[in-house]
Amino acid sequence: MTINYRPSSPGRPGSSRPASPSQHTKVEEDLHNHAGIDYDKVTIKHNPSVAVLYEEALTHEIGTVISSTGALCSYSGKKTGRSPKDKRIVEEELTKKDVWWGPVNTSMTERVFLINRERAIDYLNTHPRLYVFDGFAGWDPKYRKKIRVIASRAYHILFMRNMLIRPTEKELEEFGTPDFTIFNAGEFPANRYTTGMTSTTSVSINFKRHEMVILGTEYAGEMKKGVFTVMHYLMPKAGVLSLHSSANEGPDGDVSLFFGLSGTGKTTLSADPKRRLIGDDEHCWSDTGIFNIEGGCYAKCIDLSPEKEPEIYNAIRFGSVLENVVLNEETREVDYADDFLTENTRCAYPIDYIPNAKIPCIGGHPKNIILLTCDAFGVFPPVSKLTPSQVMYHFISGYTTKVAGTEDGIVEPTPTFSACFGSPFLVLHPQKYATMLAEKISRHAADAWLINTGWVGNSAKNGGKRCPLKYTRAILDAIHNGTLAQGEFETYEVFNLAIPKQVEGVPNDLLHPRKAWQSSADEFDKSLRQVAEMFIDNFKIFKDEASVETCNAGPIL
Repeated sequence: MTINYRPSSPGRPGSSRPASPSQHTKVEEDLHNHAGIDYDKVTIKHNPSVAVLYEEALTHEIGTVISSTGALCSYSGKKTGRSPKDKRIVEEELTKKDVWWGPVNTSMTERVFLINRERAIDYLNTHPRLYVFDGFAGWDPKYRKKIRVIASRAYHILFMRNMLIRPTEKELEEFGTPDFTIFNAGEFPANRYTTGMTSTTSVSINFKRHEMVILGTEYAGEMKKGVFTVMHYLMPKAGVLSLHSSANEGPDGDVSLFFGLSGTGKTTLSADPKRRLIGDDEHCWSDTGIFNIEGGCYAKCIDLSPEKEPEIYNAIRFGSVLENVVLNEETREVDYADDFLTENTRCAYPIDYIPNAKIPCIGGHPKNIILLTCDAFGVFPPVSKLTPSQVMYHFISGYTTKVAGTEDGIVEPTPTFSACFGSPFLVLHPQKYATMLAEKISRHAADAWLINTGWVGNSAKNGGKRCPLKYTRAILDAIHNGTLAQGEFETYEVFNLAIPKQVEGVPNDLLHPRKAWQSSADEFDKSLRQVAEMFIDNFKIFKDEASVETCNAGPIL
């Protein structure tokens, strides 16, 4: 079959129609009026199809290829991960009193934001073609936000086409003015001599203008997490709790939420063939239940295999975006074990590429809240039942440990605390999210659990072994079928956690850290005290704004 392309018209590079003002689309007019995009010099491709985005990326972006399974393989340049130290929020009358200012949320003046915005738009106007995608953040129509993404790279638009929720033709016709606009000029650096800039990278959000500007980084994840940051600010103001969590649903409609930092098993444990996936990373809890913020998944690909994660492996096909992977030059097969470019290799794909995904990605009120930790010191129980105050305390703490081999420079167990299991994306004080979570748990009679997928019997440093996955799955099964909540519990010292005396399929001694400990009692006491002191020290930064009940729910020495 022969495909005939219409020639470009004069004055409109790449355009297939005359440059008549009467024929400019509403999107072009909006971009011209509100952002100064010059449509007489720039071709604007609005919500292009997947096939068109493939063609554009392959034609205009150096190094872009198609993998053997049909995924688009793109490269983000020097930056292969997020740049949290370069994130800024504009401080103005709306945000001055609301935002949790500090190391996570660094302020930017309105003037500097406008300087960066103009720099980004000036750069975008130098491109012969720009790509625009209009989509939604949030599956619940009552709370969803209209997001517009403007970028010079087709790969960035395909990425966001996967990660946001794709409108129907009718919804696109009625889209109107977006609630938030992202200007992605990541190929062009920020001016590091501009006041407040610390490098040539800048990711800045202006809630007053409903805009986000990206300079100096082509890593696509900045857009995804930028939208999440926006939702972390807007949703609580609407009485909706935003959450960095995965979620699934059982055959009876019972929903479980999973919180956990990298390495704790959040993705592995929420991917249950007996339950439907609502989402793998970002959710909201409203007055009617849970809804996913995203329309896709952003999975890590390092060491990916069809045996370990078949759903993700099989989702990497036409329409998916592979980032920073290494391929065989001849066969175009991906070597998922190769971390030459980065260990943070990723794939973005629509959530309906997962066979057991629930579409639309909405569920009822959660029945179980599961906080995951990977304790390398061997002193946390495999499972504990939490009180509302303990939920707030451990949610704000966001504890896990990194062990030797997980990162360069890590030679012994290293504690990591990330508030609400997602500190880099929080906008309000963690207590705000924790209080909302505790209120919703109480109102909807949900059970809350702390599951340790880390070491038992001793610390990782001294020969302990990681809790077998089969036992963790048995614990989850007992939570989901309701038997664990009905069982007998005993109180665990120092942390005052409720430990079940018995779980079907799990050795009784394994359930209590002191009973499972395989060296001296003095060593156990020393390790337990060490971890408790770390919790107490970490929580000092939250004490001023945390409630008395939350502060008292921590370890007592």
